[in-house]
Amino acid sequence: MDAPSSPRRRSLLRLAMAGLGTLPVLPLAATEAQRPQGWSPDGMVRIVVPFAAGGTTDLVARLLADRLARRLGQPVIVDNRVGAGGNIGIAGVARAPADGRTVLLASTAFLTNPALYPAKPPYDPVRQFAPVSELVSAPDVILVRAASPLASLGDLVEKARRSPGAVSFATPGKGNSVHLGGELLWQKAGVELMHVPYNGAAPAIQAVLGAQVDCALTALPPALPLLAAGKLRALAVGGLVRWQSLPAVPTIAEAGFAGYRSETMQAMYAPAGTPPAAIERLYHEAAGVLAEIEVRRRLVETGFAVVAGSPEALARRVAEEVPRWANVAAKAKIRAD
Repeated sequence: MDAPSSPRRRSLLRLAMAGLGTLPVLPLAATEAQRPQGWSPDGMVRIVVPFAAGGTTDLVARLLADRLARRLGQPVIVDNRVGAGGNIGIAGVARAPADGRTVLLASTAFLTNPALYPAKPPYDPVRQFAPVSELVSAPDVILVRAASPLASLGDLVEKARRSPGAVSFATPGKGNSVHLGGELLWQKAGVELMHVPYNGAAPAIQAVLGAQVDCALTALPPALPLLAAGKLRALAVGGLVRWQSLPAVPTIAEAGFAGYRSETMQAMYAPAGTPPAAIERLYHEAAGVLAEIEVRRRLVETGFAVVAGSPEALARRVAEEVPRWANVAAKAKIRAD
């Protein structure tokens, strides 16, 4: 990997930072002025992260925790409840008291995990949770090594069409949201690729670099350093718009698959029945944190765009995406082991 001071990396970072002024967040002054009154936590607040410490979900949670504590006037801790692909921590929050003092911070896995257990889902993301805010998001990205002869998503699809099942794609694991995003794309394209699951994004990316697979699908953040170093090439991104530091890389929709969207988002949820005043206060305080320049800078460097979406916007997204991923999983016959 090139040193952080390489011209290419500096150029990508400048492009990313240039987007800070246009990212869709609430201005801090407006957030302070509109701070809801009438609810405050009466004790410590827990942010449950259903994944191990050190990952991107944990990073977002820890960026929020100290700053939320100052805004709420109570300690805020990050509680990593790991296991079953996130299901243990998520289901635990569903059973927690609906008093605003326990919230879940989860990735897109929150939306996709129930699709893997069609007979007995581990939780109901619509009925058992109250959306608080979509905090940040990053597009999933299709990667090839820099020396790959595949110059576009069209090249990849055409190769898969000529050799059904022979073209391989790596993902961070079977049944995760990135895997389902890949299956959605192949279903839209009418092609079959061989899935090679790895235990995380890093080994999936290494498999691409070592030419062990033809391409990989991952969330953008873990791929950014190697894209900046020129060791990987992005064929397309799964967001609705092009990524600010990769302006020449088309979206998958632009590459011929209208309506396609596959992103890794980090969002906050509370147990169903949490008072609306608590939801509104948590949302506005989280939006205020995300409006802070230092927080936004760190998130952009990591590979996220700040969203700070309203509870209503997150509710709409949950209602749309849960059945969509269930349909993809059913059609691809993907089930939890």
